[in-house]
Amino acid sequence: MAAGDLSWGRHFLCCRPTHFGVLYEINPWMHAEVAVDPDRALAQWEGLVATLRRAGATVDEITQDEEVPDLVFTANAGVVSGSTFVPAHFRHPERQPETERFATWFADRGFSVERLPAELGHEGAGDALPFGADDRGSAPVLLSGYRFRSDAAATTPLSVLTGAIVRPLELVDERLYHLDITFCPLDDRCALCAPVGWDRYGTKAIESLVPEPLWLTDTEALSFTANSVVVGTTVVMPEVPPRVGRQLEAWGFDPVAVDVGEFLKAGGACRCLTLALDVDLVAPTGGP
Repeated sequence: MAAGDLSWGRHFLCCRPTHFGVLYEINPWMHAEVAVDPDRALAQWEGLVATLRRAGATVDEITQDEEVPDLVFTANAGVVSGSTFVPAHFRHPERQPETERFATWFADRGFSVERLPAELGHEGAGDALPFGADDRGSAPVLLSGYRFRSDAAATTPLSVLTGAIVRPLELVDERLYHLDITFCPLDDRCALCAPVGWDRYGTKAIESLVPEPLWLTDTEALSFTANSVVVGTTVVMPEVPPRVGRQLEAWGFDPVAVDVGEFLKAGGACRCLTLALDVDLVAPTGGP
């Protein structure tokens, strides 16, 4: 497929950062003594949303309240498949109030809200990204990261609830605590890949799934290079390392840097601030 032919990523859910702050510490990037500049955070968020819209995306918003400072990281809301929404089960108590906010938002818009077993943790699209198609070419594979925020055992019920082909991938570096900090699908052949975040089996799984991986160095990975958002041929990134930018352009993509520095204080960048609403993990009726 040509660059820009990713089958999803043109409709997103975002959350205006009206009550965002680093108020607790649940990942290695978060330090409660580091203050967030609320005006700067809002300006950066508005810049991100404006960039997504210029690239051709539609952006919906969910409203934040004081009890959920991390609601801005909508990637963790849950997993979308067509008209089905599976809400996240957050491991940390600080984020658990987000679940019902997101579930209500989706239910109010006609989605079927399907729940994971209560004892299993899974943090939504932050730990679940589709890539390519299965061996019959009928549906994408859903890569599901596990260890730091999500449970490996969530793979089976997630597959049942969404109809997806789910492949687990173990994360091994606590700084890269979600799958979406280590992996970014670009189209059905190419992806940004951060092997520092996976074990040997995980790297081999990616090698077997992705025909043309762009392997990130450790420095590039830890700069959240893979935490990027693709809209057509536009790749919206927290920064564009020169080597990565040259390869993206060679593939036909247009890398665009958007400053999200205030959100990096909480361990999140561009992908973390978005949830794709147009993902469908089920093969079309009548397909092979």
